[in-house]
Amino acid sequence: MIQVSESASKKIVEMMKDDGFDAHKDFVRVGVKSGGCSGLSYELKFDKEISENDKVFEDNQIRIAVEKKSFLYLVGTTLEYSGGLNGKGFVFNNPNASRTCGCGESFSL
Repeated sequence: MIQVSESASKKIVEMMKDDGFDAHKDFVRVGVKSGGCSGLSYELKFDKEISENDKVFEDNQIRIAVEKKSFLYLVGTTLEYSGGLNGKGFVFNNPNASRTCGCGESFSL
């Protein structure tokens, strides 16, 4: 399962509305792709449809779709939002990552 913090949930609802998505029926698509400083990087986008290769979760009123291949890397991850002085953005707290880069956008196992 992938969890969504309260701060991330609020920001996702706000951003989805701004982009023409409905947080009650549309999805946040979370994934992993090759690249970044540490070898793998996170992806996050909004989507209206799921595929047969997706695992779907709901946490903190946010529906999350994750392709099965990416799910193996993300199981147990918490999606958080930071709006502090050190920068704004979503943060993936991934217990599977053995190493992350300084910006937190990539990781390795």
